[in-house]
Amino acid sequence: MENNKSSRKVILFPGTVERLFNEAKSLAELNRYHDANELFEQALLLEEGDEVSLSVFAYSLYETKSYERAKEICEDILAKGPNMYFEVMELYLTICMQLRQFKQVEKIIQSLLDEDIIPSDEIDKFTRLKKLNAEIAENQEAHLLQTTIDEDDDDFDAHLFLQLTVQQQLLQIHEMTDINIRPFVEELKIIIETESVHPFIQSLLLILLVEQQVNIPIALAKFNHMDTINPAQLELPTKLPQFQEVMVHITEMLEQDPTMLEAVNHLVAKHAIVLYPFEWSGYNSEDVANSYVNFVKTMFGEILEAHDELEDFLQKLEYMTDLQR
Repeated sequence: MENNKSSRKVILFPGTVERLFNEAKSLAELNRYHDANELFEQALLLEEGDEVSLSVFAYSLYETKSYERAKEICEDILAKGPNMYFEVMELYLTICMQLRQFKQVEKIIQSLLDEDIIPSDEIDKFTRLKKLNAEIAENQEAHLLQTTIDEDDDDFDAHLFLQLTVQQQLLQIHEMTDINIRPFVEELKIIIETESVHPFIQSLLLILLVEQQVNIPIALAKFNHMDTINPAQLELPTKLPQFQEVMVHITEMLEQDPTMLEAVNHLVAKHAIVLYPFEWSGYNSEDVANSYVNFVKTMFGEILEAHDELEDFLQKLEYMTDLQR
């Protein structure tokens, strides 16, 4: 090949471009991603790549954390309406998550669901992934507008609260966050001790009492556990011993993958609230950490072995933290 930039004359020996693409793919198969990427870029200066070559290039870029370029290549492939559309789309979504474009991932998955593009056996996984991205995006943006309840208002009624939907209960709890709740502690105690109350609502009200160090015995039952607790003697969920043990294991496992780490941390913190104050009683902390990592890996598209009892329990917790149901 002879390249003269001034005259833009390019003379190619027969098979040059094909050889470059083939060599690049071979290097990628050998995990020599940086070398592969250089050859792919050279080849693309001369000719548009075929779908398979571009797909390998996108994956190779992903492996070298060249996420912006990998996203561009995926968009080029998707614009052509490839036969490998769904496979490329999965990689594209993963890249967007690495770029922390969680809102975009949520919108794309919703479009895929609306257009009925996702295979039936993948719908549950993508629905969970959409929900996870929506939650992380909301946490990133989070400047929640809260109404304030008058601190002198002692008309709070437990029985009226119990007649509200879970979403309405959640809104009322948000409104209590920055006020003195002591005038209606007994009403909150009634709600927390009511077994039919959603476990997430029980926990949020209990956290309010813990934060204000309310000294009152509460008979709490949830997740087949029952105990009499005192908020004045409790730590917050993230300060409890098993939560901290689980987080240490997860951080050690995912310190090289900050995006996966953030997603797992999000789930663990959310589930710790719904379990509060009983934590993952009966399960080993290291096993809990491993199950959370596997659970989120399935959301990222990895195919793992069948779920064990603990992972099924985590799925149950995830279902229960969806207060929009």
